Amino acid sequence: MIPVEDVEGQTIAVLGLGRSGKATAAALAAGGAQVIAWDDGVNTRQAAQDAGLKIVDLTRDEGWHGVTALIVSPGIPHLYPAPHPVIEKAYRLGVPVDNDIGLFFRSYATADWDGFDRAPRVIAVTGSNGKSTTTALIHHILQECGRPTQMGGNIGTGVLSLEPATDGEVVVLELSSYQTDLARALTPDVAVFTNLSPDHLDRHSGHGGYFAAKRRLFAEGGPDRAVIGVDEPEGLYLAGQLAMGPADDRVIRISSGQKLERGAWSVFARKGFLSEYRKGRQAASIDLRAIQGLPGAHNHQNACAAYAACRAVGLAPRQIEAALHSFSGLPHRSQTVAEIEGVRYVNDSKATNVDAAAKALQAFKQIRWIAGGLGKDGGITALAPYLENVAKAYLIGHSARDFALEIGKTPHEVCETMAQAVARAAADAQPGDTVLLAPAAASFDQYPNFEKRGEDFVQLVLSLQDA
Repeated sequence: MIPVEDVEGQTIAVLGLGRSGKATAAALAAGGAQVIAWDDGVNTRQAAQDAGLKIVDLTRDEGWHGVTALIVSPGIPHLYPAPHPVIEKAYRLGVPVDNDIGLFFRSYATADWDGFDRAPRVIAVTGSNGKSTTTALIHHILQECGRPTQMGGNIGTGVLSLEPATDGEVVVLELSSYQTDLARALTPDVAVFTNLSPDHLDRHSGHGGYFAAKRRLFAEGGPDRAVIGVDEPEGLYLAGQLAMGPADDRVIRISSGQKLERGAWSVFARKGFLSEYRKGRQAASIDLRAIQGLPGAHNHQNACAAYAACRAVGLAPRQIEAALHSFSGLPHRSQTVAEIEGVRYVNDSKATNVDAAAKALQAFKQIRWIAGGLGKDGGITALAPYLENVAKAYLIGHSARDFALEIGKTPHEVCETMAQAVARAAADAQPGDTVLLAPAAASFDQYPNFEKRGEDFVQLVLSLQDA
């Protein structure tokens, strides 16, 4: 646990008592704060009270006596589509609102660092797609290269549940737009922006607000070095805003598909090869094609981002290359589940939007595509250019029939359930085919989250293997 700094004797309120909220309350108490807490769920409040937390009704004015700050869990709206009533009350009372990410950056550096040979570093990763894989890949490379490292944030351990820093340690954080939007302190040593595609637009009042939330990671204090994906206009803009000129190597531009040979420092992937350029000259090259844990152009972009971040903290190209080959990928993200009678089964349940599904569809040939669920605004008509490799689609869930109307002449079958889709795809598949779960939709019509959807797919595939 990382005790929160500079809160001793203060009364601090915590809103939301899930994993993040409970960890925040414990870290505040460890720093000497008097913690009061509230959650909208009656059972959650009771469980927290039974565990020793002081529950105070923050919807009432009398609950705010002496409160100096409100710390909010990331899932609770603080501005759009409307602030939670407790947060709005804090605004009206002039009480500062923060989250656990802000507390982490305030508290991570301590006087103990004066005795370290190498100062600890923080790498923070944000973006729309690929940030979890990029975060895990950076962490994996650091581990393989013998650097002390921890991983947390939106993946793995909550930030305040991490252990205090050790000599030379690198903490790798995945940060969502919900987390960056509210944090009052954001000061990583290296900040990574992977890409941007429409998502969470209701929470940020549109695409511009969504980008603004991501951009805060680079504006609130500013990182020593920024790794920026420049395949979208927002990334190009952000890189241009951060760089003082063409020779400024504090900005490392990355791309999947573009040559970036000019500029001070760039890393790009083309035709399966990663290239690093510094001051117009090639510094390294890696063949990514044989790395099974990173299939497709979207994962090659993730490899570029991870490579650049690891170079920024001093790792050598050959060290990074060796570590890439031992990366097995993350569950539910282009995860190869099995190969059965020459048919590859891939779980990309995390492909919950059109952009992520498009990247998955470009990564494989001869695809038996399982898609559907709770469709998002705009449907999947934008996937039309990426369906040429789809031999047949097997459509499930609430939006199955809508998707059937949107994929044109692509052969398809409405299967309703995952079990039926896997069975039909397996029966139709020929050696060399890939059965790909890339839903292009949310999971909430049939599953509580994309992880449970992916786990169902995995179990169904493994049962084929056992048959």
